[in-house]
Amino acid sequence: MEKNRLEAFSDGVLAIIITIMVLELKVPSGDNIAALAPLWPVFISYVLSFIYVGIYWNNHHHMMQAVKEVNGAVLGANLHLLFWLSLLPFTTGWMGENHFARIPTFLYGANLLAAALAYYLLQSSLVRLHGHASLLARAIGSDAKGKGSPFLYLLGMTGTWLLSPWVGVAFFVGAAMIWLVPDRRIEHVLSSGHRD
Repeated sequence: MEKNRLEAFSDGVLAIIITIMVLELKVPSGDNIAALAPLWPVFISYVLSFIYVGIYWNNHHHMMQAVKEVNGAVLGANLHLLFWLSLLPFTTGWMGENHFARIPTFLYGANLLAAALAYYLLQSSLVRLHGHASLLARAIGSDAKGKGSPFLYLLGMTGTWLLSPWVGVAFFVGAAMIWLVPDRRIEHVLSSGHRD
């Protein structure tokens, strides 16, 4: 199967996710800067989740550039990823509205962990389809960032539960910072002319 419809559908879902998240930012009734103060937790949680959605979109786009086709397993794995990402507006909103309370922040971390595992499954499905000598497999290599991120989410969830939600948020921000610089492995392999 061609990959175009999967890419278009994924782009549309990610755009809707960002739209839903921004709708959680309610316009204050006051007309001065002080009226914005109650919105800071919602705004911070929105910024963090916007960064995560952007990271997933960027890496998904690069990954799809390195493959030629998809199959049923890939379609299912992609929907699995989109399911977990579609829950980000809920967990983001709950965490922000409750000022980073323990349980909402823990659930936010669980959402990030589930999305990371789902992305890994999608990537693995594509490697299985195209082979371990494929452009994608060569570009991914050992995938230290991809395999390490779930551990950061687990540490964040543990820190949230046992210490403070802000410890968890620090781990979630740290994981985002690792990925904020776009992963250039695939781009490098594509530009160096190592085509399948």
